[in-house]
This record gives sequence, structure tokens and C-alpha cells, in this order.
Amino acid sequence: MGMRLYSIAVYLFLYVPIGIIVLFSFNSGRHASDFEGLSVKWYGKALSNPFVLEALSTSAIIALSAACLSSVMGTAAALSLQRVRGPMKAVFDGLIYLAIMIPGIVIGIATLIALVTVFDLLNPILANLWPEDVTAPRLSLGYASVIAAHTLFTMSLVIVVVRARIEGMDRSLIEASQDLYATPWRTFVQITLPQIFPAILAGFLLSFTFSFDDFIVSFFVAGANTTLPVYVFSSIRRGITPEVNAIGTMVLFVSLTLLIFAQVLLRRKERR
Repeated sequence: MGMRLYSIAVYLFLYVPIGIIVLFSFNSGRHASDFEGLSVKWYGKALSNPFVLEALSTSAIIALSAACLSSVMGTAAALSLQRVRGPMKAVFDGLIYLAIMIPGIVIGIATLIALVTVFDLLNPILANLWPEDVTAPRLSLGYASVIAAHTLFTMSLVIVVVRARIEGMDRSLIEASQDLYATPWRTFVQITLPQIFPAILAGFLLSFTFSFDDFIVSFFVAGANTTLPVYVFSSIRRGITPEVNAIGTMVLFVSLTLLIFAQVLLRRKERR
């Protein structure tokens, strides 16, 4: 009985604040903490706010780019790691899970220091390579830096998901394809890829969700670009309004939809 009450208390602690945010996003008043009635006007204001739309566009571009890159590179890494045996396999497995467990603030600070150091080394070189009457390109924090940072920490998720699917894959089909003198590329396209595609898609959706919702890494390496989580944080510092609750609710809905869709794909493939 005591464990049951403890479990209920933990779930209430986790989900009641989220439920309050969703409820107060429909608040008709001007203050987030004073519920004055039901209304959806703050959703309209959030969707008509140019700063919100710009931040949303930035987050979508970054998340989509990072998800595509992490899916391609993570799948390639997962296929390659299946051929690794012995102590090196344990080393690579540890590095993959370590990348998932490292706190985001550590990844953000480390990535920022690494990028700034590289930029300080390359910018003088680029300036010397260009003619004096032509402005040389200057490397700085922006879309490329935050996409690279998000790709690095989401690629580990793709590797874990795809490797789990590869280990449960029917390898007799691959061996039959090789016996029939199919090229490695044709075997991959016609045999391997269809079997691991649901895992790749699930990894893509997970990567998109984690990248879209990320605040810590984006805060350090996004430069002048403002993602939606960073905008929400800045808005909260100026005061919480129902508009912030509406933005949070919409992000929550999109994230849950993508995660549920990914889980459904994985379970459907397992049943087959």
C-alpha cells in the first residue's frame, strides 16, 4: 500500500504541473496565475506573434536538419558497429551510452569552447587567403554550429534504436541475397533497408523531438539565432503570460505526437 501511494505521488509530482500549464493555456485573463475563464485567444496571439513564428521556424529548420543528419550517420555507424567484435565493441558501446548520459550543459559548454577555438584558428587563415579588397568569410556561431551540436548528441539515439533492430533482423535473407550474387549495395537496398527502416524512422522522430525541445545546448551555440525554447525562456524572464502556456502546450502536443508515432512504428514491426 505504501509503495502504491508513493508511486501515485511521484506521478502526480511529474504530471500535475504539466496539466496546470495545459489548463492555464486556455485562460482568458492576462495573468498566467489568475484563471478567469476558458478561451483560446492566447493560441491565436502566439501563432500571430512574429517573434514566435521566427523562433518556431528556426527550431524547425534546426531540428529537421539535425534529424536528417543524425539518421544518416547514425544508421551508417550502427551498421558498421555490427562488424566490431571483442574489447573494441565494449569501448564503442560505452562511448555511445556515455554520449546519451552526459548532461546537456556539459555538451553545450564543451561544444561552445571547441567551436570558438576552431573559429579563432581558421578565421585569420581565411582572411589571409582572400584578396585585400574582398571581404573574407568569417566563421561564427549560427545555424551550422547548433545543427552540428544537435546532430552529435542525437546521433547516439539513432545508433541505439537502429542497432536494436539490426540484432533482431533475419540475417538468413541477407545470406540468401549474397548466395544469389547480389552486390552489397543491392542487398542493402532490397533486404537490409526495408527491415531497419521503421527503426530509422523512429530514430529520426526521436532526434527531431530532442532537437526541437532542446534549450541548454541551443542556448550556448545558437549565436544570434533564437530557437523556440530559448524564446520561451526569455519570455518567462519578462513575466509569465498565458501565451507562454499556449506555446508550451503546443510544443508538448507535437512532441508527444512524434514520440507516440515512433513507439507505434516500433511495436508494429515487433509484432510482425
